Parts: sequence; C-alpha cells; structure tokens
Amino acid sequence: MQTTIGKSVELVGIGLHKGSPVRLRLEPLDAGSGIIFFRSDVNVTIKLKPENVVDTKMATVIGTEGYFISTIEHLLSAVYAYGIDNLRIIVDADEIPVMDGSSSSFCILLDEAGIVSQDRAKKVMRIKKEVSIKEGDKYVKLTPSSDLKYDFTIKFNHPVISKQQFEFNFSKESYKNEISRARTFGFLHEVQYLRSKGLALGGSLENAVVLDDKKVLNPEGLRFSDEFVRHKILDAIGDMSLIGLNFIGHYEALAGSHDLNHKLTLELLSSSENYEVVELSRAKEKEMLKAYA
Repeated sequence: MQTTIGKSVELVGIGLHKGSPVRLRLEPLDAGSGIIFFRSDVNVTIKLKPENVVDTKMATVIGTEGYFISTIEHLLSAVYAYGIDNLRIIVDADEIPVMDGSSSSFCILLDEAGIVSQDRAKKVMRIKKEVSIKEGDKYVKLTPSSDLKYDFTIKFNHPVISKQQFEFNFSKESYKNEISRARTFGFLHEVQYLRSKGLALGGSLENAVVLDDKKVLNPEGLRFSDEFVRHKILDAIGDMSLIGLNFIGHYEALAGSHDLNHKLTLELLSSSENYEVVELSRAKEKEMLKAYA
C-alpha cells in the first residue's frame, strides 16, 4: 500500500550556499498526493516532477513562478529509499539544509516520524526498454531487471579518488548502512571559487569531504574508503525520484551527474514504451515486494 509519515517532524540546519539557518518540516499527505514542496517564506507550492527542474549544475533545483528550492537530492534520496509516496516538504528558504552532507540526518528524521500505510495500492514503475543518455565518455542508463540495482563508476585525476566503482543492490536497510552516510565532496580550489561568487557560504568540513591536490582535509578522514562513489549513488537515488514513482530496473552510470540524471528521467518518461506502471498489491515478483514492502 501507499505510505506517508506517521507524524509531522522538523529540524533546522544550515543552507549550503547562503550559510543561513533553514527550517525543514515534513508533514503527512493523503494517498495519491505525491511529494510536494512548499516554501513557507513566499507561500509557493512546487510539485516534484521533471518539468519543474530549473537547474542541475551543482545540485538538483526545482522551481515555479520564479521561485526555487535547491539541493533537494539528499533529502529525496532518503524519502525515496524509505518508499514514501505522499509527503509535504516545507522550507522557509530557497534551499534544503545540507546537514552533514549526507542523507543520514534525514533518515533519522524519517525514523522519528514513522511510516504508515494508507488505503490505496502502491504503484511502481518497471523499466521495459533500455534508456540511456551519453555525453562524450560519460553516460547514465536504465535497463530492465527483476530488482533494483545501482552500478556507478567514477574517475578523477586525484590520488585519493582515482577510479571507484560500487554496485548497490537496493533495500532500505542496505541504503541506511551502505549509502546514507556517504557525504558530498569537493575540491578546495572549487570551494574558494564558489565563495568568490557568493556561493557555498555554508560549506565546511562539517558538511562535506574537502580535498586539496593530494589529500582529504577533514581531520576525521573518510567514512568509507570509497565514500565518493557511494555518495554519487546517494545523489542518483534522489535524482531518479523525479519520475514520481519508485522503479524496478538497473541503473548504471559512468561519471554521471545531476544533469545527466535529469535528462535520463525526461527520456524515460518521453515514451510509454519505456516503462509500465505496476500495482504492488497485484505483483507476483518477490523482489518487488521485498524492495518496496
């Protein structure tokens, strides 16, 4: 069945770009409502759908009527992993708080709220045909599969990162243990440039892994030896939530990005031949029921 949260919950954190406090509140919604964002500071509602994506350069940003909400992917990654269908996300600023740069704080918030079943059948999207976006040697693609898997490869000309590959077989518990704690990362020269442009003012070693030319600058080091590619999977899970449903299929990426993920969701939804929508209450496949129970 469809799900929402059991009670309203909220937290306050720092916005990555402006460095100002942001209040985030999650509220239950009725079955069939979907995921809806609301900016309480300007009284504007923004529905979660690919057409509302307005920027993908450094984060996934949705907007309408000239108003936007930035850096939605970490929160959505947790919401998607928890299989939540209906939710109202309220912020009093133009970005989601960055917390520690991962999605673990949002998992804790969702655990506090609790997940409740509703009186309508849950629907998921089954990938029927290969769908891909390729730009140079970078690509993202979806292929049919009986379960949900993310396979991501990154390559950086940096001694700490180099080439990393991680294959993640989805389950909620595996997500919490293997993916949710992986933090966003960036390079010191990029941070300095962004700050010169009035961006990343809230960025620090408290909410990102920062590297200079040779090493990780965070005194505590990494949470995983391959934390970088795990965070890319965290991002991809959040970005793919823009299709509006959990999906069954195999996601694969080489040097994927928010922009490529966005283009992939548009390409997927461009033809009904690419997918079918299945009610879980009628599904026979054990994998589907296990993944999204």
